[in-house]
Amino acid sequence: MRFSRITATLAALGLSLSLAACGGDDGDSAGGGDKIKIGIKYDQPGLGFRESDGSFTGFDVDMARTIAKGLGYDESDIEFVEAVSANRETFLQNGTVDMILATYSITDERKDVVDFAGPYYVAGQDLLVSADNTDITGPDSLDGKKLCSVTGSTSAQKVKDEYSDGVQLQELDSYSKCVEALLGGQIDAVTTDDIILAGLSNANPGKLKVVGAPFSEEKYGVGLPKDSDKRDKINDIIEASFTDGGWKKAFDDNLGDSGYQLPAPPSVDRY
Repeated sequence: MRFSRITATLAALGLSLSLAACGGDDGDSAGGGDKIKIGIKYDQPGLGFRESDGSFTGFDVDMARTIAKGLGYDESDIEFVEAVSANRETFLQNGTVDMILATYSITDERKDVVDFAGPYYVAGQDLLVSADNTDITGPDSLDGKKLCSVTGSTSAQKVKDEYSDGVQLQELDSYSKCVEALLGGQIDAVTTDDIILAGLSNANPGKLKVVGAPFSEEKYGVGLPKDSDKRDKINDIIEASFTDGGWKKAFDDNLGDSGYQLPAPPSVDRY
């Protein structure tokens, strides 16, 4: 009887250890399990947007799906996470997400703390104004004007550095709030990248327009944790999308009706 009890105990212990070993990988880390967490914007029509039914649409979203597929993930394995401009580096550093596609401009300062694949798009900073506005024609016409941008964005920093004299800059935590303020007359213009503004204008037909005088160059990259081993593979996937029609389709499906013209594909940085 004693031998039987010992045998049963060992068998139960072995089963417990076996189950623990099987459950040790929860499948949430990119490349090593079942899920990949991708940071996107939730409030940028045409780029990264959460629809009322909970689905996600936009150019960045479709490029994220293309990259995830190229890395071996099914669409059902993708978990989208909202990444606002101010928390993108933090999310990559603390593992909240595995990568970010959120109109994320590649800069030397950011490259000190995170990695980038790409760029997969090159935009230019511009201004969004009311459709009937004739006073604002570019950044040099902003004296005395109220201008809105998003906290933590390169657009806000550029205005501070180069156009701060005479400009009343208001920083909010989303472009949708800036647009609400513009439509309500509390501000005179919104500034960010032209492709973002095109999406916002497209979502408010007849009410807003892009000035069309870009004054910067913004390279959109795929944000990755520092020293990521996936950068070269993602660069390969991005370059393939330029030639197989996937990149153009992602643009046309989401921004084709905006009147904004798709530029030539950028050169991917192999640093």
